[in-house]
Amino acid sequence: MTRVLAARLDSMGDVLVTGPGLRAIAADERVESLTLLCSPGSESVAKLLPGVTDILTWSSPWIVAPAPEVSAEDIEALRAEVARREFDEAVIFTSFHQSPLPLALILRLAGVGRITGVSTDYAGSLLDVRIRPAEDLDDELPEAERSAHIAAAAGFELPTGDDGRLHVNPTPGAFAQQAPKLASLLESERVLVAHPGANVPARMWSPEHFHDAVQDLSEDGWQVVVTGSPSERELTDDVAGASGIDLGGALDVAGLADLLARARALIVGNTGPAHLAAAVGTPVVSLFSPVVPPRRWLPYGVPVEMLGDQSAACAGSRARDCPLPGHPCLNSVTPAEVVAAVNRLTETLTETRSMR
Repeated sequence: MTRVLAARLDSMGDVLVTGPGLRAIAADERVESLTLLCSPGSESVAKLLPGVTDILTWSSPWIVAPAPEVSAEDIEALRAEVARREFDEAVIFTSFHQSPLPLALILRLAGVGRITGVSTDYAGSLLDVRIRPAEDLDDELPEAERSAHIAAAAGFELPTGDDGRLHVNPTPGAFAQQAPKLASLLESERVLVAHPGANVPARMWSPEHFHDAVQDLSEDGWQVVVTGSPSERELTDDVAGASGIDLGGALDVAGLADLLARARALIVGNTGPAHLAAAVGTPVVSLFSPVVPPRRWLPYGVPVEMLGDQSAACAGSRARDCPLPGHPCLNSVTPAEVVAAVNRLTETLTETRSMR
């Protein structure tokens, strides 16, 4: 039996799209346990992923932004913890612009016997299975498919019957526990969720536009719940206004997942909750900033209406702050376009349900 360490060191959305690869590892009859090494900020969503036995957190100086200082003591603490757990094998999941080699060096020094990763650079003895971009892997794959391909290269295939989509373990009752006064809301067929925030400012739609869209949707008979982190309470209050239901800072990831599972659609930028919606099967109106490629990063496996100018000059730049005056790629999108996108999504779903 094999103890496997899987690593995905960046944000909530990145960990969610790694789910198919993690399930492939966990499903293998040779695997005794699967530990996920992730950033502290991703721990809450990692706990919801099927197949993960245990979680180890660490802030990587070459992945996390803003980056923590490089510390010999911190590196040694990770090496010692990995060595203590005696992993037989590691699979390092990375996006197309990241290198597995710094982590592979630490894991090798910790005694991990077999290590898999995707590397453009010569890996020497750091990787036992080196996946070469373009040669062994289509580097334009959606991130969910990329994770499954990395796992397959390590020898772990998704089992028959696994659809390869994003999934989280259900958390029924989490929303009612965290927002008890609104528990009856989940019985409504007219609930939308709007999530205006993002860790990367370049991926945010104008709060004023978001506010107007919430008001217009509310006038159309929708109950619009506005969500966000505790640090985004001012933003969610502004966006909700007098029309929406402000739940900024009120829900943890499990509570948000429970709410999204009952909602008709989510309106959001290209940020973590978009992938959480995909993991519970909820359609997404995606206000997608082209700083990263939509083919890789659109919500996977659910109906999506993508809005935003994908030909803007910032396309592919991975900019965290918009380099263009007025943030034209997203702020050119009008509230009326978002309302129309919601209507298209929900009408399609209604037609599909009636056909069944």
